[in-house]
Amino acid sequence: MGCSLWVAALVLIVGAVECSVVYDHKALVINGQRRILISGDIHYPRSTPEMWPDLIQKAKDGGLDVIQTYVFWNGHEPSPGNYYFEGRFDLVKFVKTVQQEGLYVSLRIGPYVCAEWNFGGFPVWLKFVPGISFRTDNEPFKMAMQSFTSKVVNLMKNEGLFESQGGPIIMAQIENEYKPDETEFGTAGASYMNWAAQMAVGTDTGVPWVMCKQDDAPDPVINTCNGFYCDNFVANKPYKPALWTEAWSGWFTEFGGTTSHRPVEDLAFAVTRFIQKGGSFVNYYMYHGGTNFGRTAGGPFITTSYDYDAPIDEYGLLRQPKWGHLKELHKAIKLCEPALVSGDPVVNSLGTYQQSYVYSTGAGNCAAFLANFDANSDATVIFNNRKYHMPAWSVSILPDCRNAVFNTAKVSVQTTKMKMTPVKGFAWESFQENIASFEDSSITAVGLLEQINTTRDNSDYLWYTTSIEVGDDEPFIKNGGLSVLSIQSARDALHVFINGEFAGSQFGSKESPKVRYSSGVKLRVGTNIIALLSMTVGLQNIGPHFESWNAGILGPITLSGFKEGTWDLSMQKWSYQVGLKGESMDLHTLNGHSSVDWMKGVVVPQRQPLTWYKAVFDAPAGQDPVGLDLSMMGKGQAWVNGQSIGRYWPSYRVNGVCSDGCNYKGTFRPKKCAKNCGHTSQHWYHVPRSWLQPTGNLLVLFEEVGGDISGISLVTRSVNSVCAHVAESHSQSINFWRLESTDKVQKLHIPKLHLQCAIGQQISAIKFASFGTPQGECGSFQQGFCHSPNSVATIQKKCLGLQKCALSVTGKIFGGDPCPGMLKQVAIEAVCS
Repeated sequence: MGCSLWVAALVLIVGAVECSVVYDHKALVINGQRRILISGDIHYPRSTPEMWPDLIQKAKDGGLDVIQTYVFWNGHEPSPGNYYFEGRFDLVKFVKTVQQEGLYVSLRIGPYVCAEWNFGGFPVWLKFVPGISFRTDNEPFKMAMQSFTSKVVNLMKNEGLFESQGGPIIMAQIENEYKPDETEFGTAGASYMNWAAQMAVGTDTGVPWVMCKQDDAPDPVINTCNGFYCDNFVANKPYKPALWTEAWSGWFTEFGGTTSHRPVEDLAFAVTRFIQKGGSFVNYYMYHGGTNFGRTAGGPFITTSYDYDAPIDEYGLLRQPKWGHLKELHKAIKLCEPALVSGDPVVNSLGTYQQSYVYSTGAGNCAAFLANFDANSDATVIFNNRKYHMPAWSVSILPDCRNAVFNTAKVSVQTTKMKMTPVKGFAWESFQENIASFEDSSITAVGLLEQINTTRDNSDYLWYTTSIEVGDDEPFIKNGGLSVLSIQSARDALHVFINGEFAGSQFGSKESPKVRYSSGVKLRVGTNIIALLSMTVGLQNIGPHFESWNAGILGPITLSGFKEGTWDLSMQKWSYQVGLKGESMDLHTLNGHSSVDWMKGVVVPQRQPLTWYKAVFDAPAGQDPVGLDLSMMGKGQAWVNGQSIGRYWPSYRVNGVCSDGCNYKGTFRPKKCAKNCGHTSQHWYHVPRSWLQPTGNLLVLFEEVGGDISGISLVTRSVNSVCAHVAESHSQSINFWRLESTDKVQKLHIPKLHLQCAIGQQISAIKFASFGTPQGECGSFQQGFCHSPNSVATIQKKCLGLQKCALSVTGKIFGGDPCPGMLKQVAIEAVCS
């Protein structure tokens, strides 16, 4: 084994050590230097290799030092011993791309990842290893886990990618948020956790290993924090640093669920409180959330979009003001780094809910954090004989212990409003999927089969088919032929067909995935065919023993109204068909789609279940990201040029509690700033530009329940307008970054307002401008009681026709002071085109 990381606290005393990444009680120590590190999660399979350089460059521009990612076992080992590290799963290329930008990597091998990813990242074949039990002291599981972990570590070593070899990887993670499962498993859980730690350290990477949310992580492994807030986190040993591996930038979205928004003021507050209290590594989960392409979304019911309200949105565009405000925060933290890594803070009370944390060095460096953690009231505090105005729920950063260069609640960067622009519709062709028949079924059995054991998760779909004989003397025949069919399914969705006709659907939810179907169905005298299409919407990704969770129709299945009473069909002879006919024919691929005769023109059916659709289209001009508007469709899957965009389900409307506004103050939870009630959870679906050819692209949909294909359009995503809302400065709260060599402030700068459209756009109109006391937010600004009549003309003169512009926030710029003696603001919304 390499260096003894758990005695790394001696590194600054004894000097040189063998490894180049160690740690002490303050921070990770890289090449002998303690570091304050800002990191962000970007998951390589949730974007494309063509997107990686731009995403990583934007992360670097946003002030990040580190890119963090999970390693996705099921993507890399689709069958035992057969490895795949290509395309979106080219881990080596991703790490090297990060290295080329001069950033570090935090590699979360797991190999359990959770991550709202299918089966928690485990390959489904693992479930069928004899005698296996996941994530406990189980030899078959440990053998498989160690084999994959070693595969990844050796792959990185062979490429020289650990920092100890001169590469970018400075930290690795084993397991993931295991403590709840450890408690469930008891002694076997504790034994497994210790084994996992020892196994990981034994791979001799030369970098520290971490376990998140694992307060009993054994030496030398570092326990870390995950959550919305981690300012109260303390490492489990006094010689370990405080690391935050998941600072949640937002929250995931589920089909049927609301869309969560976390205000950047609160996120900045949480991060600054953690750094203020001695934290030295913060990772945003997510910094770019991306897309759950294919069938990678787990859950179940997780949407194809994994946007996560991240600083870089799903399409790779900056989410403003989140990205920009955090960038300013990172600048401020870096100004404080020499003081932060030198010692522990001196903490003083400045009021009931106000505190100062002061870090200083023998060399004269001094940095202070002034916190007001009152969720309701602003405060004015006295520090170093100066007054500082502190908004509620905010922290101010003073890199020289005098001047506040940043306050978490004061957002001075622009806000960007995006637009999805339809660029073309489609000329559709269709092909009708067969309802499963006895002749097509490959499996027959008495009784009901569990779905995952039957499909091996090679498809979302499993057909259950049986037949019953109905005599003409049954009571319900005399009453119109209606019998009540009741079905219980373990999860997630179900379509019912009686004698070839669609009879209805039922589905569960993320909170309650079980399906209960009960409805009157029309039967006829003689033979009746009951065909049930059971669907999964991503496999379980969390919980103890989740490998044993069931899917599919496990019964009972009953029909009522017979003279003998209720018939139980559960133990009848059933036939089974894994997947769809169209799947087996590869209708979604460039080669397979021509294997059938598609219907064209006016005969293309609308709102019909079990229908395949295809269209050929040209790529939109320009370089704006591309998506599909599928809001008029029901439920299904989509492919472009054989690449799976993922599942869509617009017909599952949000039934939740939404908020009209979003006050950043106070503790955040996912439902606090929820949106989209009454609408679909996901409207648009990302189509990566790299998947498109200039002409002749093939789009294929499989629609399960019926949808309006005339409402489908190709769209591009771009900046619609940019807004800025900046106040005149208090003398103690001024944005500046120019420092002398002594790290003291050179001079104070008047706040500036910045507007910037995307590259290739220009400011074409000023939709709103007011210098005075404007109210509202971007998209709904209104003039206040104080307003300069020169506001619009001034901004037009400075900004029209330019890609970006800036101006000082002073009365002189606007031709005079419209209300002397008052603190004024400028609010602007400019149109980009």
